Amino acid sequence: MERTLIIIKPDAVQRGLIGPIVTRFERRGLRIAAMKLMHIDESLAQRHYAIHEGKPFYEPLIEYITSSPVVVMVLEGNNAIEIVRRTMGATNPTEAAPGTIRADFALEIGRNLVHGSDGVDTAKFEVSLFFDDEEILSYKRHNDPWIFE
Repeated sequence: MERTLIIIKPDAVQRGLIGPIVTRFERRGLRIAAMKLMHIDESLAQRHYAIHEGKPFYEPLIEYITSSPVVVMVLEGNNAIEIVRRTMGATNPTEAAPGTIRADFALEIGRNLVHGSDGVDTAKFEVSLFFDDEEILSYKRHNDPWIFE
């Protein structure tokens, strides 16, 4: 079972889109293994976005992600990373396929509502930044046999 990190970003929280975004992932069949509302401080933001340090959008990105509460989640399922990325849509909402979160709710790349890990190693790193092992639950749902082969 693959795990991935999701951040429902400040713009989505401020716009009241937490529920619709979580619903999209649940309807795909992904299991929520952990979830919390939090405020990302500057230190955590810098660790999370370290790969972008030195790029022109780095400082505005840090300022944005620390500007308001976010919801962070660990989702799990078969091929969870790919499923999440397809459900979110392209990073630039103008290029996102209709029916994706970003195409349906966002207009600009700098306010694209959600973050999802881009690979297995990234997911492990990102999950460990936001959650301790004991905060992540592994469980079976009664409908899992109808979702996973």
